[in-house]
Amino acid sequence: MDIQHILGLLPHRYPFLLVDRVVECTPGFSIRAYKNVTVNEPFFQGHFPGRPILPGVLVLEALAQAGALLALADMENLPGDKLFLFTGLDGVKFRRQVVPGDRLDLECDNIHKKLNLCKMDARALVGGKLAAEARITAALADR
Repeated sequence: MDIQHILGLLPHRYPFLLVDRVVECTPGFSIRAYKNVTVNEPFFQGHFPGRPILPGVLVLEALAQAGALLALADMENLPGDKLFLFTGLDGVKFRRQVVPGDRLDLECDNIHKKLNLCKMDARALVGGKLAAEARITAALADR
């Protein structure tokens, strides 16, 4: 899935679109995507001057966006009047800092869907090393 396909599925736009490419997607099972972290992104001006670090909440948002792409991947008719929204995060752990120049690899697996709810295990990695992990719950809601 290239950026044009991603833009067609997610409502997010710069500077809040945090998935650059999907490299693998098995609808209903797993997704592998990434975000290239660059120093010119606006949040680095204040987080932190002289020592830019990608805010942890944005790492989680990137994972949630990848998870939304996974959830949408097996929907035959995409609901244009619907959004996926966070409903919960469990077991969140941050293992390492993410800095400009890193490629943030995003993985979501074990998706469980029931009615309008999705639950999945998510991991963010840099250079094959775990940066963050969480169990994400999201719901399909009206726009």
